[in-house]
Amino acid sequence: MFRTVPHLIAPVVTLLVLAAPAAAHHSAAVAYDVNKTISIKGVISEVRWENPHTWIFVEQKDDSGKVVKWGFEGKVPNQLIRLGITPSVLKPGIEVTVTGHPARDASQNFCEVLEVTLPDGKTIKP
Repeated sequence: MFRTVPHLIAPVVTLLVLAAPAAAHHSAAVAYDVNKTISIKGVISEVRWENPHTWIFVEQKDDSGKVVKWGFEGKVPNQLIRLGITPSVLKPGIEVTVTGHPARDASQNFCEVLEVTLPDGKTIKP
């Protein structure tokens, strides 16, 4: 009996280790309404290239002229870089239109980014 215990423990430990990363990631539907899409046109004020997701912050003027800051959660930084989307592409000061799924809490100006349209009309999916 004692001979088989180590043979049973190794596969169980392996399964637990492999399952941990999958359990750590959450669905976007938890925070964002994936059944709705909005577009925000404004100027990038900041881009955070940090794990686990990049963040693009866009400032937009509302109807009264007040500046409203929106945050868009994007992909993992190294995934963007592999796609050719680098800090020289997404940088503060450029005017963009960002399309995404809005936060479930409508009082929050956050979205899951789907697409960014750059000044030259090119679209990227960060």
